[in-house]
Amino acid sequence: MPSFDIVSEVDKTEVRNAVDQTNKEVSTRFDFKGSDARVEQTELKLTVFADNDFQLDQVQDILNGKLSKRGVDVKCLKIDDKSEKVSGNKVKRGCEVKVGIETELAKKIVKQLKDSKMKVQASIQGDAVRVTGKSRDDLQSAIAFVKKSITDFPLQFNNFRD
Repeated sequence: MPSFDIVSEVDKTEVRNAVDQTNKEVSTRFDFKGSDARVEQTELKLTVFADNDFQLDQVQDILNGKLSKRGVDVKCLKIDDKSEKVSGNKVKRGCEVKVGIETELAKKIVKQLKDSKMKVQASIQGDAVRVTGKSRDDLQSAIAFVKKSITDFPLQFNNFRD
């Protein structure tokens, strides 16, 4: 029986390269001269540092641009709402790269596929959703349906098997 997996993955090396490019651009820009603006990365947790909130937003915009140029969807970032004060007048903001489909979203995808009356079955497999059907055409229409209905989270469709 043909099947495929719906997953949400991020290339960690591309995230690392985007962080390095952001730090390089911030160090060479005139408006950040003498400031402590930078981005630090620990696995999938990013921390943006700056002297004030305005510069913090600018560094975040640079980071978002570098990520999108490297093929990392910016919708996978969970950016903290508030910035924290660090020593002196410096501020920082946390930013987490989300990997994997959360349980609520997986349940929503399964429910939508069942409600659509398509001839496919969906099941949750850890942090992915496996969709099986009798024909390849059914699976392709399921992919199109999920792409159209879920737009607020980056999804990839892989492991397609006949």
